[in-house]
Amino acid sequence: MYKYTIARQLATKRVITNRGDEIGKLIDLIINETNGDIEYLLVEIDRDSKFFKRLPLKDKTIQIPYSAVTAVSDVFIVDEREIKI
Repeated sequence: MYKYTIARQLATKRVITNRGDEIGKLIDLIINETNGDIEYLLVEIDRDSKFFKRLPLKDKTIQIPYSAVTAVSDVFIVDEREIKI
Protein backbone atom coordinates (compact mmCIF):
# COMPACT_ATOMS: atom_id res chain seq x y z
CA MET A 1 0.00 0.00 0.00
CA TYR A 2 1.34 3.41 -0.96
CA LYS A 3 1.15 6.42 1.28
CA TYR A 4 0.57 9.63 -0.59
CA THR A 5 1.61 13.09 0.47
CA ILE A 6 1.41 16.46 -1.14
CA ALA A 7 4.83 17.61 -2.35
CA ARG A 8 4.19 21.01 -0.83
CA GLN A 9 4.21 19.33 2.61
CA LEU A 10 7.76 18.09 2.00
CA ALA A 11 9.17 21.48 1.04
CA THR A 12 11.60 22.90 3.58
CA LYS A 13 11.62 19.77 5.76
CA ARG A 14 14.89 19.54 7.65
CA VAL A 15 17.34 16.84 6.66
CA ILE A 16 19.51 15.28 9.37
CA THR A 17 21.92 12.35 9.52
CA ASN A 18 21.36 9.16 11.45
CA ARG A 19 23.87 10.59 13.97
CA GLY A 20 21.71 13.66 14.56
CA ASP A 21 23.82 16.17 12.60
CA GLU A 22 21.83 18.85 10.79
CA ILE A 23 22.49 18.93 7.03
CA GLY A 24 20.00 21.50 5.79
CA LYS A 25 16.54 21.71 4.30
CA LEU A 26 14.90 19.95 1.40
CA ILE A 27 14.41 22.23 -1.59
CA ASP A 28 13.49 19.74 -4.30
CA LEU A 29 13.19 16.10 -5.30
CA ILE A 30 14.80 14.63 -8.40
CA ILE A 31 12.43 12.13 -10.00
CA ASN A 32 13.13 9.47 -12.62
CA GLU A 33 10.87 10.52 -15.49
CA THR A 34 10.54 6.98 -16.82
CA ASN A 35 9.28 5.19 -13.73
CA GLY A 36 8.38 8.04 -11.34
CA ASP A 37 10.75 6.91 -8.58
CA ILE A 38 12.44 9.48 -6.37
CA GLU A 39 16.17 9.31 -7.08
CA TYR A 40 17.67 12.17 -5.08
CA LEU A 41 16.86 14.76 -2.46
CA LEU A 42 18.16 18.21 -3.35
CA VAL A 43 19.21 19.80 -0.06
CA GLU A 44 20.27 23.36 0.69
CA ILE A 45 23.09 23.07 3.21
CA ASP A 46 22.68 24.90 6.52
CA ARG A 47 25.54 27.39 7.14
CA ASP A 48 26.13 25.88 10.59
CA SER A 49 26.36 22.33 9.21
CA LYS A 50 29.68 20.51 9.14
CA PHE A 51 28.88 19.70 5.50
CA PHE A 52 28.84 23.42 4.58
CA LYS A 53 32.61 23.78 4.96
CA ARG A 54 33.29 20.72 2.81
CA LEU A 55 31.50 22.06 -0.28
CA PRO A 56 33.04 24.21 -3.02
CA LEU A 57 32.30 27.91 -2.45
CA LYS A 58 29.95 28.21 -5.42
CA ASP A 59 27.88 25.17 -4.53
CA LYS A 60 25.76 25.14 -1.38
CA THR A 61 23.36 22.38 -2.36
CA ILE A 62 23.91 18.64 -2.48
CA GLN A 63 22.09 15.69 -3.96
CA ILE A 64 21.50 12.88 -1.50
CA PRO A 65 20.47 9.52 -2.96
CA TYR A 66 16.95 8.59 -1.92
CA SER A 67 18.33 5.17 -0.96
CA ALA A 68 20.10 6.95 1.93
CA VAL A 69 16.77 7.94 3.50
CA THR A 70 16.11 5.79 6.56
CA ALA A 71 13.03 7.59 7.93
CA VAL A 72 10.68 10.45 7.18
CA SER A 73 8.50 12.18 9.73
CA ASP A 74 8.91 15.81 10.73
CA VAL A 75 12.42 15.50 9.25
CA PHE A 76 14.23 13.37 6.70
CA ILE A 77 16.80 11.10 8.36
CA VAL A 78 19.56 9.95 6.03
CA ASP A 79 22.46 7.53 6.45
CA GLU A 80 25.58 9.71 6.68
CA ARG A 81 27.73 7.01 5.00
CA GLU A 82 25.82 7.42 1.74
CA ILE A 83 26.39 11.17 1.42
CA LYS A 84 29.04 11.86 -1.20
CA ILE A 85 30.52 15.35 -1.29
